[in-house]
Amino acid sequence: MKTTDDEQRFASLVREHKNTIYTVCYMFSKDEGEVNDLFQEVLINLWKGLPSFQERSSARTWIYRVSLNTCISADRKEPKRSTVPLSLDINLFEDQDADSRQIQMLNRRIGCLGPFDRAIILLWLENMSYEEIGQVVGISAKNVSVRLYRIKEQLKQMSND
Repeated sequence: MKTTDDEQRFASLVREHKNTIYTVCYMFSKDEGEVNDLFQEVLINLWKGLPSFQERSSARTWIYRVSLNTCISADRKEPKRSTVPLSLDINLFEDQDADSRQIQMLNRRIGCLGPFDRAIILLWLENMSYEEIGQVVGISAKNVSVRLYRIKEQLKQMSND
């Protein structure tokens, strides 16, 4: 049975880390509806897991782990389908300057990676240390280093489509 303290702790965690949760959901989604569905699923899993969170890792690490596991599981369950552009209040990809085109290309390439590699590169792009990335995905910092090198090489080898 959850208490009022649990509810307050949960609300505080979500408030503090909602951008993290949203970023992970966005990286694993095909459209705005899927972002919202994944976000809700992550919240459910965080709520269910709150009693067992013993703070052996930081709240940020735990939230990344739950978010990534939820999104990776959903990605594995979903049949592969064509992508649909997100409809947001702002169009992040509207600008056609060189920087915007490069960001678009990187986003497309990251979307072609497998879920585990996508998770690692997302965490790296969030400026997490190799140790933190390893804690989130459950591998050693050295393994993170090797995988990131391979992921970066894979991204470089992808066509510019």
